[in-house]
Formats: sequence, C-alpha cells, structure tokens
Amino acid sequence: MNVNEYQELAMTTLNLELNKKDVLINSVMGLCGESGEAIDIVKKWLAQGHDLDKERLIKELGDIAWYLAEAATALDLPLEQIFQANIDKLKKRYPNGFEVKKSLARLKGDL
Repeated sequence: MNVNEYQELAMTTLNLELNKKDVLINSVMGLCGESGEAIDIVKKWLAQGHDLDKERLIKELGDIAWYLAEAATALDLPLEQIFQANIDKLKKRYPNGFEVKKSLARLKGDL
C-alpha cells in the first residue's frame, strides 16, 4: 500500500458530520494527544524501568498516521504531497545528510 492509498482507506472512518475546519482542528488535537501517548510509552521505558511496549507504541504510531491523514484531507492534499515537500525541505537543509552544524545554524526563513 502506498501513502495515498492509506489516506483513502483511513478516511473511510472520517466523521462525515464535521466540516473542514472541525476536521482540521480534530486532526491537530488528535496528533497532539496520540503523540503524548507515544512519548509516555517511551518515558516509562527510559525513566521508569518498564520494558519498551513495542506493540502499544506501534498502535499509537498508527493512530498518529491516521490523524496526519485526516489533517491532509482537511487541507485537500494527498499525503504524498506533504511527504514530498518534507523530503525537499530536508534535502535543501542537509544535502549531504544530517550535520549538527547545519542543525544549529539554520538559514533565515528555514522552518
């Protein structure tokens, strides 16, 4: 499955009663919530002596993917376009791969 197929399939479970604005708000709130759940799993592993719960982390990452697809849908964009724009930005920022120096001193306007 490619990323746009995922988006299409995932959005079959979108709440059709929401308008585009509410879909976008829901997606961003969902991203924050699910990211918090993912970091909590890692926190328990790193700081509290728990085993890393990979199965639960995989489920949370899947939920993050769903909300990302929802955000793209609210913006009328295919996920592939968002992914490609990110790769283009990273290639421009780090043409030879990651460098700490370039990470610390970004160019003006580099988001």
